[in-house]
Amino acid sequence: MFQVGGDLGVRRLGFGAMRLPTGPSPVREASRAVVRRAVELGVTLIDTAHMYGWGANEELLAEALYPYADGLLITTKVGVVRSASSDGWRHDGRPDGLRGQVEHALRRLRVERIELLQLHRIDPEVPLADQLGALRELQVQGKVGRIGLSEVTVAELGQACAITDVVSVQNRYNLLDRKHEPVLAACEAAGIAFLPWRPVAGAVAAATAEITAVAAELGATPAQVSLAWLLGHSPVILPIPGTARIAHLEENLAAAQLDLSPVHRNRLDRLAEPA
Repeated sequence: MFQVGGDLGVRRLGFGAMRLPTGPSPVREASRAVVRRAVELGVTLIDTAHMYGWGANEELLAEALYPYADGLLITTKVGVVRSASSDGWRHDGRPDGLRGQVEHALRRLRVERIELLQLHRIDPEVPLADQLGALRELQVQGKVGRIGLSEVTVAELGQACAITDVVSVQNRYNLLDRKHEPVLAACEAAGIAFLPWRPVAGAVAAATAEITAVAAELGATPAQVSLAWLLGHSPVILPIPGTARIAHLEENLAAAQLDLSPVHRNRLDRLAEPA
C-alpha cells in the first residue's frame, strides 16, 4: 500500500484506462468488463484524463464502476484540449479553462469531488502560479482533494511545491527509459507518489535478450519482469499499466507477486544508465 498525500491508501499496482476503446457495443461492453475485472482483482487506483477520448474515457469508467467501491481512487487530468494541430491537442492552463475541465470531469465521473487531480501538462504560456492557483481554489471549494503534476522536471516540481502541496507526479518511465530518474529521486525524497506512464511498453518493445532471459528464468513474461522491477526500484512508484484485454490485465497484476532476486535486479539495473 502507498499513502497518496499521506492519507489516501492505494495498492501500488494500478490500472491505466487510456487504452480502453470507448466505441459502441460490443467493444464498449468489453472495455467495461476489463475495468470491472481490475477492481475485482483488487486494483484501487485507476488513471484517466480529459484527453483520453476528450471525456469519453471518464464516461466509460463511470458507466462501468459507479457507484464506486469504497477505497477506489479514480484520478483524472486536465490542462490539455483538442486542437486542429498535427498532434491533435494543445495546452490550456488558463484558470477558466482548467475550472471548466474540472466541472466537466465531475459530471462525467458522477462525483462531487476528484480525490486526485493532475495537471496533464504545464502550459508554457500561462504562469504556473495561475494554473496551480486555479486548482488550489477548486481544492478549497471541496471539488478537488489533492493536486498532482504530469511530465515535469525537477525544477518545475520544485516551483510547484513552493506554490501548493503536490502529492503525485506522472512522468514517462520504465526499465529502459530512465530519463526522469532525477524526478523520481526528488519524489522519493519528498514522499510524493510517482506514477510512471508507459511503464511496460518501452521495455517490451525493445525485447532485450537480458529481460527475456530473466523472464524465462522466473517463469514470467517480460512485461511482468518490467513491472516487478518498477515496484522494487522505489517505494513511491505506482505503476499504471493499461490494456483492453482481461487476460493481459490479469498477467500484469500478477507481477505484484513476482520476486526479483538481487542478482536478477542487478542485471536489470545495468540495462539503462540513469539520466
